[in-house]
Amino acid sequence: MQITAIYPGTFDPITNGHLDLIHRASRLYKKVIVAVAESRGKQPLFALEERVALIEGVVDEFPNVQVIGFNNLLVECAKQHGASVILRGLRAVSDFEYEFQMAGMNRRLAPDIETVFLTPAEQYEFISSSMIREIARLNGDVSSFVSDSVKDRLIKKFKAE
Repeated sequence: MQITAIYPGTFDPITNGHLDLIHRASRLYKKVIVAVAESRGKQPLFALEERVALIEGVVDEFPNVQVIGFNNLLVECAKQHGASVILRGLRAVSDFEYEFQMAGMNRRLAPDIETVFLTPAEQYEFISSSMIREIARLNGDVSSFVSDSVKDRLIKKFKAE
């Protein structure tokens, strides 16, 4: 079966944990769409266009990965792009309750779209974008958590403040 999966998130910024899931998903599915949510309510550090460009720069080694921005319901975005699987990452038990609720709601809205959970590699279980932003904001070294291009953009962003 030729399955397209959609991996949604704010990705503010994309971390090595996200990249780990993208890499593994690219081996499991014919096509993986990384769907970057606009997320105005979260007040992201990077604009939607910046986040899309950052991700495109770090996933170019995966020929079956496409990056898009979106600002509508995830299930509608999935349908528009022919995705039958929503891919979500679970880092810890604390993620489960929220993700379980979201999976149930998405199933109710679009019963033909399945949610699949992947756990990150052990070395990425504790990484979150919010932690990375805070470390970078305080001039800490984030080089083991994000790609060099993302690290450089974080440094540039916080020097501009």
